[in-house]
Amino acid sequence: MKYSLMLTLLGLSLLSGCKTLDLNQLASASGTFKQAFVPASETEEADIGRESAAVLLGAAPLLNDPKVQAYVNKVGLWVALQSDRPDLKWRFAVLDDADINAFAAPGGYVFITKGLLARLRNESELAGVLAHEIGHVVATHHLTAIRKEARVKLAGMAIQVALDKNAEETEKLKALGRGAKLIYSRGLDRKDEHDADRIGVVLAARAGYDPYGLVTVLQTLERMNPTAGELGLLLKTHPKPGDRIVYLDKLMKGQLDSITDGALGESRFRRELAHLAR
Repeated sequence: MKYSLMLTLLGLSLLSGCKTLDLNQLASASGTFKQAFVPASETEEADIGRESAAVLLGAAPLLNDPKVQAYVNKVGLWVALQSDRPDLKWRFAVLDDADINAFAAPGGYVFITKGLLARLRNESELAGVLAHEIGHVVATHHLTAIRKEARVKLAGMAIQVALDKNAEETEKLKALGRGAKLIYSRGLDRKDEHDADRIGVVLAARAGYDPYGLVTVLQTLERMNPTAGELGLLLKTHPKPGDRIVYLDKLMKGQLDSITDGALGESRFRRELAHLAR
């Protein structure tokens, strides 16, 4: 999945409707520039999420399989309801893409590729993957990273405006767009990924699944050839699967051992996805 295709609009969305900027405007922190420095409202978060999803779907279409889409939405929504943001308008979707990946957009959008779905063995693994992405949304990892980068870009833009009062609006927009692009092309901080793993394990357990579902997915990825093209973006933007396993092993040791009846959901998973293997 090419994050680079969703970036420019994400960055530009933070400046939508902005007029020619001068130092007075910047100092007043009016309009969308002000929004780069204050917490996002749920409405703004949803707007950015919609734009992100639209750009993404322009690069990789939804899998044309209503049964699979409905199933993934049911699993994802049940897990999301266990989170600290159950009232978000959560949406889950499978993309018709052979790459192995899953990711989230602000506002409750969660995506998994057909390539990754085909590698999963049971419903607890699916729940673990979706729970990790839900964790990103709950903790507003992408939103926070974009805003942090925007502040850096805006500081540079202030210098540009001071030197050139006639600087083109489009150039200023590109500056912020590059900030958002950087976040998505390089991935989130490793701390954010580990945080999402931690949140994901807890949410999956709360939902009644085997809390080790995400771990077994990571073990599958670790066994794969790291030079495989289908893993390219995932490995570029995430810690190594082995490192994530070590982190979760230390975190979970003794903490979730009392959960002995977590569901795997193997039979239902096979039943819902059997036709994909044909």
